[in-house]
Formats: sequence, C-alpha cells, structure tokens
Amino acid sequence: MSAKGKVIITCAVTGSIHTPSMSPHLPITPDEIVTDALKAAEAGASILHLHARNPEDGRPDQTPEGFARFLSRIKQGTGAVINITTGGSPFMKVDERVLPAATFKPEVASLNMGSINFGLFPLLEKYKEFKFDWERQHLENTRDLVFRNSFKDIEHILKTCYANNTRFEFECYDIAHLYNVKHFVDRGLIKPPFFVQSVFGILGGIGTHPEDVMHMKRTADRLFGDQYRWSVLGAGAAQLRIGAMAVAMGGNIRVGLEDSLWAGKGTLAQSSAEQVALARKIIEGHGLDVATPNEAREMLSLKGADRVNF
Repeated sequence: MSAKGKVIITCAVTGSIHTPSMSPHLPITPDEIVTDALKAAEAGASILHLHARNPEDGRPDQTPEGFARFLSRIKQGTGAVINITTGGSPFMKVDERVLPAATFKPEVASLNMGSINFGLFPLLEKYKEFKFDWERQHLENTRDLVFRNSFKDIEHILKTCYANNTRFEFECYDIAHLYNVKHFVDRGLIKPPFFVQSVFGILGGIGTHPEDVMHMKRTADRLFGDQYRWSVLGAGAAQLRIGAMAVAMGGNIRVGLEDSLWAGKGTLAQSSAEQVALARKIIEGHGLDVATPNEAREMLSLKGADRVNF
C-alpha cells in the first residue's frame, strides 16, 4: 500500500541474530554502527532499525548506555527515522527490552506480536569456528528457546511507548501475530496507520514460499483494510526475493545485515548500504520511487525527529 508510488526502505544494521564470526562486515562497535547506518540512509533507507552490541565481543546489549553511544551521532548525521528495537534478544526479559525505547522516546520502536520458537541452531551446521566463546552457546541454546511475547508483555510495551507518542513496527512472524495486532486494535490500544512488518524465514515462524507471502498479505488486508502499511523482512537468502514480491504487491521492504549477511548468492554484503542499493533497484525497476524520510513520516503519522529524547 505505497502512497502515490512511494516505497519505504527500512534498514536493520546489526540485530542480535548474527554473531561476529559470521561476517567481518557485521557492525559491532558504536563507530561501526554509526558508519553503517549513515551509509544505509545515504543509499536510500528512510528508517533505520537499531540494536546495540557490546563493542568488545559483539554480544547483544539492550542497556540505554549501549544505545547512547550512537543514537545522537546517527541523528546528527541523517534525517532518517530512527527505530529502536524492543525485541532486543530472545533471551531477555520484557522490562530489559523496552528500556531503551522508554528512555529515548524514538519516533518508531519495533514490537514483536507473539511468542514463537526461535531457532538459530541450524547455523551451527554452517559455522564451525567462532571468535568468542559466547557465540556457539548462543546459537545452541535456541534449541530450547521460546521467544516470549505474551499479551501482558505486548500491552506493557504498547502503553509504555505510546505514552511518548512512539509508533510501532509491528513484527509479525506468523499469521496468528496478525490476529494479535487485531486484538489490540479492537481494544483501542493500537491506532492506525499500522506499520506491519511480516517476517519470513525464521525457524519457528512462517516460511518463505510465495504462498506464505501472499497468505500474510491477504490476511492483513482482510483484518486491516486501508488502515495499515505493509512491509516485509526476508531472512537470509530470501531477503531480496521476498522484497521483490512485496514491492510488486504494493508493499514496503526491509533489508540490512540484521536480516541477511548476503548481497547475492555466495557474496557477503560489505555493508547494509549495499543491500539498500539492491532494494532501491527493485523498487525503481517497478516504476516506483523510494520514500524520503519525511515522506515515510507522513505515511506512518510519526511525531518527528524534534520530539525524541536523544
């Protein structure tokens, strides 16, 4: 549902899924995160989805102090919308996960819309050597991991962030998560326009088949009509293929090294900006235009960068 042919590119520059040993290009330090984010914005990303990392070993870091090392620097360097994760890492409690968004009051925060098994352990079949001791165990522990996002957790994040006029990137890993969004809409806790990010390809969530993509879109259309903006996130090798499908169906696209380390078969992306450039080609190849940050703000009814706390 791109307004007047405008398509939003969201870029997620580091995340908490990939570990440092998987790519030398994965941003870990504050300087690396700033550099990657600014390059992505310059390439055409209108929204920057941000996580923090421990700069010493790359562990996920959901402390406000971790985010403070780069948020203002990114804001000073670009007009792009800054989106702070409340997903953090699947191993974190909800109070820890929401704290950066509660502290910095961004224009957008991500919000996972349901609990799922979150299996990263198949990556152990591909990566055998690790730089840091925590990496192997981090992946192995997902064999017995449920990423908790209960109704109580979701309501807590909604109320905490809406108090600051922060809006949401609703991350929906399966069809049931769309119905969870509808539940909170019916209760008056979510107000349009909704920014629904359909996530494909995480083990434990919906797959990457074209029928899965169409099923997500059909269901969201039926539940939300013209009250939402749809975007997609394809994990790993499915990133650009699913992005192309979504653009053809009137949707928006998310890329970045959080979601995939690749820029084509067998080729590591050297930056998130490289993936943004590929997404831009897809959009413009469909005869559409990439939304500017201010156009994205208008499309999503955001409060503006002058009303954040960083």
